Amino acid sequence: MIVCHCTQISDHEIVAAIKWMRAADPETIITPGKIYHALGKRADCGGCMPLFLDTMRHCASLEVAPPILRAKTDRQKGIPDEGRRKGHRIS
Repeated sequence: MIVCHCTQISDHEIVAAIKWMRAADPETIITPGKIYHALGKRADCGGCMPLFLDTMRHCASLEVAPPILRAKTDRQKGIPDEGRRKGHRIS
């Protein structure tokens, strides 16, 4: 499944990058930026980030997740958002 349409990154590529980084250094903290760098690509619009993070969460090789992946979203906590639309893009 294509996760990032801008850079054509699939879920299989994300999982392979996580496994590769984990094999190279078991103690490393894996972030989306490191995955983009490992794949030789750069984030473009940021619209894929929720799906990108969800794909990372479901990878068994991730093991130690950084706080951004462990934390619940503000909506799940009942805290109102900042008024952004759901389709908000990072420029």
